[in-house]
Parts: sequence; C-alpha cells; structure tokens
Amino acid sequence: MKQDAYREAGVDIDLEAAAVKSLISELTFRRTDKYGMASEIGHFAGFIPFGRHVLAMAVDGVGTKMLVADALKDWSTVGIDCIAMNVNDLYVMNLEPVAFVDYIATSKLSHEQMRQIGKGLNEGARLANLSILGGETATLKGLVTGLDLAGACLGIQEKEKVITGSEITPGDCMVGIPSSGIHSNGLTLARHMVEEYASYNESLPSGTTLGEELLRPTRIYADILQVCTEAKVHGMCHITGGGLLNLNRLGEFGFSLDSPLPPQEIYSWIAKTGRISDSEMYRTFNMGMGYVVILPEEGVKTVQKYFPDAKVTGHITDTPGISLNGKKLF
Repeated sequence: MKQDAYREAGVDIDLEAAAVKSLISELTFRRTDKYGMASEIGHFAGFIPFGRHVLAMAVDGVGTKMLVADALKDWSTVGIDCIAMNVNDLYVMNLEPVAFVDYIATSKLSHEQMRQIGKGLNEGARLANLSILGGETATLKGLVTGLDLAGACLGIQEKEKVITGSEITPGDCMVGIPSSGIHSNGLTLARHMVEEYASYNESLPSGTTLGEELLRPTRIYADILQVCTEAKVHGMCHITGGGLLNLNRLGEFGFSLDSPLPPQEIYSWIAKTGRISDSEMYRTFNMGMGYVVILPEEGVKTVQKYFPDAKVTGHITDTPGISLNGKKLF
C-alpha cells in the first residue's frame, strides 16, 4: 500500500511544514502597544486585543479545487469553499466571523466566471452571516495560469469566551461532525486519481459523478457558535489539509479515535484506486469528519442538538499521538 501518494501527486506535507517553520522563524517583529498580538502563530487564527474583545484574522483559499471547477466549467460553488475554509478556522476558537475580503488572481478575465464566483461568495456569506467588504482582482498573465481564489476573514469575540484548547483534559470526549465530502483539501491527490485512472464524468456507486463529488462545497459549521454558548467546550479542530494531523495544533495530547465517522464513498474510491494506506488517507483528507468538538461527556447532547449527525468518535488521553481504532497513526 502506498504511504507517500500525496507527495508523488505533487504535495509534500512534511516539506510544507518545514518550509512554513522557516517562514515563521523570520516573523519576529511584534507591535508592542495595546493592539499587539494576543496569540501565537500556529493556531487556526491569530488575534489582537480590542478592548473587551479580540479581533481575529484568518486567510485561506480554494486551492486546486479551482482546476476541477475549470474542468467542469462550473465555478458557482467555489466561493462557498473560499469563505468556508476561512470561517471554519475562526469557529474553532469560538470567534464569530463578521467581515470578508476576497482576492482573485487570473491570467484572463471572464464575465461568466466572475459572475459564478460572485454567486458562490454571496451564498457563503449568507451561510456564515458575514459581510463581504470588498476585495482585489489582479490580471497576472505570465505569472498565473487560470484563476486562483483566496480570501481573508475578520472575526470578533469577547476575550473570556475565546477557546484555545488550553482546557482540554484527558477523558474529554471527541465529537466528530461529518464533512460534506472532500471539502477543499487533498484535491491534488484526488485529481491525480481521477485524471490518471478515470474521468470527471465517471459515476460512483451512488450515481454521483467524480467531478460532482470533488466539487461539492465545503460545509460551514456556523451553528458551533451556539453550541459554545450552551456547553463547556474545551477545544475544537477544523480538519483541513494534513487530515488528522490538525489535531496536534491543540497541544500534546493523545487523540484516540476508536469510533471514527464513516468516510464518504469518494474516499473508498480514492484508496482502492490508488492502493493508498489508511495512514496516508488520514493525513491527507478529512475522511468524513470535517470538524471535531472536544468537551466533557455531559456536553455531547448539546453538540448533537445543533448537529444531529454528530457522534462521539473518541476521547482524549495523556499519551501524545493520534490513534485510530487502537492503532497509532502519527
């Protein structure tokens, strides 16, 4: 079974992590007045104090999912992905997204393409209840091939309500909330499988085509803010690029998943087609679990009140590492 399929497809997670560390090592300057940083680089979002509140920022893009949209000539939902990848990173710290700006870099402008992207951005803004304040569109022929869509999001929260994961305790439950599918991560590997072994028009057993499945928009977990007002949440995680490795952002705990959510059929197809190992799949994709809430057992029903499809997938231990069904993955 392949252990390095993602790297062979063009993305080296370990190299990316090392490169990011090199970048961060040079980011030493900090503003020192009342608006200085109130967080460390490395969590899902960073923030600054703002009176009784903190202001937070996150930035992300759609990635190579844009190439799937290009192949299908359907850009109507990628704007949802762009907003989702940002707001979901704010939700994990109980930060409320309020404003967004987009950035579009393209080799050639198309009225229809821009209209469809705007449609998706507007729907994403509605789902997340935020305002799009503006953005930037740059025609960069020679530098960009095709179109890249990214954005930055502003969030706010009262200082004492911010959740960083510092209260996570061994014995806490890990409640998994299903993803809508592949979301916007791991698309380089997914596209490679489709383009090498099938086509975007080929159907899965459910009847959904591979193209439709890869283009399914990212779920926006907006109701998690309400969960945080009604339950004592100790930590949360958005499962994005790097799969379960994202859990390590919460600290050196043991994350034991002994009852994982069932992966959608697209993952079975990718794993079988590419003969890819479980560990490689779980360090590349969300594998059916797009969001994790960590809290005491008495709070589980509150999560399920707002997310009926959520379930307890595991628990926190005091032995660092990530395990799946009793087998250590990372």
